[in-house]
Amino acid sequence: MNILHINKFHYYRDGASNVYLRTAHLLEEHGHKPLFFSMNDFENTLPCETGAYFLPYIDFSSRNISMAKKLQIAGRFLYSFEAKRKLSMMLDKYAVDIAHIHNIYHHFSPSILHVLKKRNIPMVMTLHDYKLFCASYSMLAGNRICEDCSERRYYNVIRRRCVKNSFVKSALSALEMYLHHNILDIYDNIDIFISPSIFLRNKLIEKGIKKKIIYLPNFIDVTMFDGFNSGADNNGEEKENSIVYFGRISEEKGLWTLMDTAKIISREKNMDIRFKLIGEGAFKKRLLEKVKMEGIDNVRFFDHMSGEALYREVKKSKIVVLPSEWYENNPLTVIEAFTMSIPVIGSRIGGIPELVKDGVTGLTFEAGNPEELASRIGDLMNNPDKITEMGRNAKAYVKEELNSEKHYKKLMEIYNTAINKNQKTAGGG
Repeated sequence: MNILHINKFHYYRDGASNVYLRTAHLLEEHGHKPLFFSMNDFENTLPCETGAYFLPYIDFSSRNISMAKKLQIAGRFLYSFEAKRKLSMMLDKYAVDIAHIHNIYHHFSPSILHVLKKRNIPMVMTLHDYKLFCASYSMLAGNRICEDCSERRYYNVIRRRCVKNSFVKSALSALEMYLHHNILDIYDNIDIFISPSIFLRNKLIEKGIKKKIIYLPNFIDVTMFDGFNSGADNNGEEKENSIVYFGRISEEKGLWTLMDTAKIISREKNMDIRFKLIGEGAFKKRLLEKVKMEGIDNVRFFDHMSGEALYREVKKSKIVVLPSEWYENNPLTVIEAFTMSIPVIGSRIGGIPELVKDGVTGLTFEAGNPEELASRIGDLMNNPDKITEMGRNAKAYVKEELNSEKHYKKLMEIYNTAINKNQKTAGGG
């Protein structure tokens, strides 16, 4: 098959981009030809045959731009004719059997779905967040869980200023939702949605998404950490007495709660445990200020790390923590920790408990509750045999349920279902 992979970022930037690129690589290993449609970016270093058709880079966070440029960005945000034109040019040259879509919001807009539909190209879309029914992706407003946009009441986006606490950005996002869902119903062009978590699938059904939704969790190459997957670190030294968070440094990840937990561990429980945070994000400045102001001295911040350097640092810790306070979908950080035989302590929210099975592959706690998190950390760190057992269970779970071969077989079933459905529709059957 010639498979068109579509995502707005063409480098290992976030969870969605990782899944997009890993999926393409997996399919290529099985003899399929990958084709890509994405956005040009200075961080794009991967060789790409179709890069000439990528959309120009656009930075929605930039403030120093002219009014004309802002209007251009708004147009691309709502419905990108440029994306349609570029994709059409690419499809004139390259034959495609199926399109696998990931994150296209804002930088592309879903305008490209009209191009694919016109050419009778089957489409599947992996959903990495809640954008199909939530303007701000995350079902958060004022850093609290929000479901006010149920039944397409998108005016609540403006009322609550859900998007970066900005009236203008929230209004534009509300307009986007009304245009794409109420007026164009553009996502109806998708043949099959792929949901990496049962939680997200249930939310989609609850919010009235009528299309076929198939549960398929993220996968990982279970051999990727074999070179440094022993009980000690790569230098033969015993693991640190530390707990690590790695990923985006943002408020919804529950890192404020984690800092309070670190303080409880040090001052109330008198435990010598270090907390490591690896990553970057706008929220990092506030965390650094909190640590300094409150004298929290058992926390260490690391800059952004990736690849082997990241995983070697993570591997030094005994436990990975994911204290999120938003509806996580199927977090890769948990899967990667499991592959390194590291148990996870995660909040009981979203899709996290589907992976972190309490008492088996890790422990769970109430989101936003630093006292309970501190208690769970204390229980596990005082029981090294349990850490080893849970790490072993976690690795076994990944090997059995989240391996690449199992994922490939299920994905091909989904592709063939979409192709057959599309053929029947095109033929009037």
